[in-house]
Amino acid sequence: MSLFGVGNPFSTPVGQKIESATDGSLPSENWTLNMEICDIINDTEDGPKDAIKAIKRRLNQAAGKNYTIVMYTLTVLETCVKNCGKRFHALACSREFVQDLVKLIGPKNEPPTAVQEKVLSLIQTWADTFRHQPHTQGVVQVYQELKVKGIQFPMTDLDAMAPIITPERSVPETEQIPASLTTCEQPASLGTHLPPQTSQSVAQLNQLNEQQLAKLQSELDVVQGNMRVLSEMLAYFTSPDQSSKQQPDPADLELLNELYSTCKAMQERVVDLIGKLAHDEMTAELLRINDELNNLFLRYSRYTKNKTQMPASTILAQAIGHPPNAESTPPLTKREGESLIDLSDDVQDLTKEISELGAAEDVDKNKVDQKKKKEGDNDEFDMFAQSRNATYETTKNSGSKYEDNLEQVRGGSLSTAILNRNNPKLPQQTATSASVRNILFPP
Repeated sequence: MSLFGVGNPFSTPVGQKIESATDGSLPSENWTLNMEICDIINDTEDGPKDAIKAIKRRLNQAAGKNYTIVMYTLTVLETCVKNCGKRFHALACSREFVQDLVKLIGPKNEPPTAVQEKVLSLIQTWADTFRHQPHTQGVVQVYQELKVKGIQFPMTDLDAMAPIITPERSVPETEQIPASLTTCEQPASLGTHLPPQTSQSVAQLNQLNEQQLAKLQSELDVVQGNMRVLSEMLAYFTSPDQSSKQQPDPADLELLNELYSTCKAMQERVVDLIGKLAHDEMTAELLRINDELNNLFLRYSRYTKNKTQMPASTILAQAIGHPPNAESTPPLTKREGESLIDLSDDVQDLTKEISELGAAEDVDKNKVDQKKKKEGDNDEFDMFAQSRNATYETTKNSGSKYEDNLEQVRGGSLSTAILNRNNPKLPQQTATSASVRNILFPP
């Protein structure tokens, strides 16, 4: 607000027109008033400054309250940018004013989607149209900052843009306009801004003959043909069948890269024509092609980025030291005539080991027999301990009872043996093999 001074901006002639053209009770845009506003801006010294002040005040008043007024005001602003000259462009595209537009769609005001898309569309279009003009770099800077922050801008819809209607001028065409205005004020249509030129060169650009239009259209057909092939190849490479392959065909990749480079070079020519051509229909076609090219380049960059990234399975496999998938490990094949487990190479060694094991067992058995023979009857009770797991089953199957076995244990020979074994002070009594046999195998 401080940039444009103080006071009531609606008290000026252009301010009054803007207030009337943005009345919330209007059923639709008043294009007669809108064009009168453009005339005042172009024909008066203070017109651009007064108009910007009134537009800012109107937007601040209606923000968060009446978005019908906001939309009417944005339409007036858009119309003025289309039909006014550098003095108004410098103010409308200044960094401060564009930042105020961004604040308008901030979460504080809770704007509807239509208002958000309208503001973002205006910023995007102005930044693209005036990117080479030194006096309009403010909008270009804000646009780049918003893109860095991840703001998604809507696709340019040329059919939905407010049309430029030219009703009868409020100032007669025969009236002489000061020379100072005619030399510095060149109306520029949105998306077809022309650099300062003589009136003769402007007329030549506006009046393209049929032959030139036909040649340009044929060149655009070639561009669209390359775009179509590039789009089909990207769809092919990103299909599930191709994505599962480790590496695409090198020839196809080379063709894809060549198409990308060709389309990149063609886009430079398209953008150059947008800035110079003053033919509405052809300019609209160029803008559409430029948008489609940008979408194709985005798809291409995503494909190349995903292609160069290492799969997650590979990263995990490298971390744990295992191959990422079954394809990286040699398959286990079975040769004909071979069993699943082949021990043929080790038969002799295995036989030798078994023989040595048998010999060792025989030696151990002989040693045990000698030891048993030496110990004699003292180890008869150990034999009973080794057979304790089978005692209950054996007695149960034979039909013997506990009472039957009591008579055979004379003088408590078994218990006495146990007590004597645990107590060395008691007289030693050893259970004979006969008594053990009677307990285990009753008659």
